[in-house]
Amino acid sequence: MLQIGDEVVYFSAVFLLVVLATRSATAASLLTAFLYVFMVMFRFPPVPADQAGRVLRPRAPSGGVPVVAHRGGSHDAPENTLAAIREASRNGATGVELDLSFTADGVPVLMHDETVDRTTNGSGPVNKLQIGQLRRLDAAAHHRLKVKFSGEKVPTLQEAVEECIRHQLTIFFDVKGQPDKAASVLHEIYKKFPALYNSSVVSSLEPKVIYKMRQTDPNVVTALTHRPWRLSRFSDGTSRTLSTSGQLWTGVLDVLLDWAHHHILWKLCGVSAILVQKDFISLDYVQYWAERGVEVVGWTVNTAVEKDYYQNQLKIGYITDSLLEDCDPQY
Repeated sequence: MLQIGDEVVYFSAVFLLVVLATRSATAASLLTAFLYVFMVMFRFPPVPADQAGRVLRPRAPSGGVPVVAHRGGSHDAPENTLAAIREASRNGATGVELDLSFTADGVPVLMHDETVDRTTNGSGPVNKLQIGQLRRLDAAAHHRLKVKFSGEKVPTLQEAVEECIRHQLTIFFDVKGQPDKAASVLHEIYKKFPALYNSSVVSSLEPKVIYKMRQTDPNVVTALTHRPWRLSRFSDGTSRTLSTSGQLWTGVLDVLLDWAHHHILWKLCGVSAILVQKDFISLDYVQYWAERGVEVVGWTVNTAVEKDYYQNQLKIGYITDSLLEDCDPQY
């Protein structure tokens, strides 16, 4: 939980910044008071710790830390498919991370990209294809093991959930956008499969998605996904803009977003976990969040050396593209 000392520091910092910006103690006091009242009135409490623990710390077969297969384990099988879920279970994963998307006729399906081009033998935006059109595509068409998994279909959300429950896998539902639609669909899935309350997490890079999910169903375990510097840099570290002014501005926004994640957004949304890019996690970082009752999960951890570090030093769960061998990350 947030310590009282934390709140004093945070709101004192806001007060001082506003004073410096406006040179008005009155304005600073009013704005700080408004933010405090807003946080008290509109924040969501986290789900009970024992429920979050069952979801985020399931018993691993080997007795180690939880291991979540990214997109079902995109190196070991075609991503976001039933075959990937089965392979993840066979290879010892405790859970799978799956990406939620929607077809033109509103059917929730698994797909990471906005288009089907990269993973299937089709082309075009997912939201422009009917479910019947999507089902005719080969989801293994561009995978390194396409011969082995030839003909694998893009599954619906319900098919994926049923497969995960069958294999007793924890599910990390990754939601990219459309907060209202995603929250509504997931709420219906949770009502249909109540076991998900103790075996799944809804996560997103977008705080508004998590807030809407908690608003729709406060009993769902949720997590914020965070990659520092994501507004100014791509996942591979290259700058999103070449102009100096653009780099400076997006860098400032990144600093503010990072501060908000660590001091405001997690509490406002009442999350139980934060999913953080692996290069920014240390023992001190894990401890920081542990003091606030929030679990840290690292992504994407793809080498034996990194996995050993998470298993024996950090002692926290991680998300990986492969449970079998070292591989390059899938962005």
